[in-house]
Amino acid sequence: MIRALCAVFLAAVFLSALGAPLLAPSSYARQFRDSPNAAPSRTFRLGTDELGRDRLSRLLYGSRTSLLLAPAAAALAVAVATAAGGAAALARGVPEMAFLGAFDLTMSLPWMFLLLTVRALLPLDVSPAASVCLTFALLGILGWAGPARVIRTAAREILSADYVLAALSRGLPRTRVLLVHVLPNLKPVLSAQFWTSIPVFILAEANLGMLGLGVAEPLPSWGSLLRDLEGQVTGSANLLAHCWLLAPVALLLMTVLAVHVLFGPEYSQ
Repeated sequence: MIRALCAVFLAAVFLSALGAPLLAPSSYARQFRDSPNAAPSRTFRLGTDELGRDRLSRLLYGSRTSLLLAPAAAALAVAVATAAGGAAALARGVPEMAFLGAFDLTMSLPWMFLLLTVRALLPLDVSPAASVCLTFALLGILGWAGPARVIRTAAREILSADYVLAALSRGLPRTRVLLVHVLPNLKPVLSAQFWTSIPVFILAEANLGMLGLGVAEPLPSWGSLLRDLEGQVTGSANLLAHCWLLAPVALLLMTVLAVHVLFGPEYSQ
């Protein structure tokens, strides 16, 4: 029952994000200069921000940015991890030690701080489209090490199977064995790594956006929407009086929780 509700919720969120141009009351960048920081009303269902931009429109477009590109980053990370993990599974001796050392070194680094450092070193005055590509490319490239170790272990187990050993004994090249016999049997592992990476990248983008290192204005994302809350809510009384400001927080947390329930390892049995 819980998983069914989570599936319905995720479907509704994704459909709303895809249909943002049709569902949004206005453009995410349009400023209603006569109504800055407006409370919810018939015209502005979630009010407006300090620039007079409709919060509901920005939430819909921000959901589209985060939910469509986080899977792209996850796909990139899994692709890099598959190449590295497959090569490590085939390697022996010094090359194998080098791969394992690279995995351990990358995983031992504080991933979020590494991501923040690399992003901070790159130009900040880029177009919104370029910032989107840059942010999620960084997420995908820097998030490969954990999945690579899992994929390497699974690939090594498949390589020890009798039918794979028979193929190798007949002189079939190891790379062909990896592509023909190992990779198709890695689909469940790759799928699991892909789905478990998506909430990680959503939260990572939110952290970058809150620090001003994510998607550039005026294009919204969940991270930039959370940053907009800075200074808006202070004190519990003000929080209760302006609870609609927490819509991005609630949507982010509920989406991550729903993905975890649907695709987390403890729920996939």
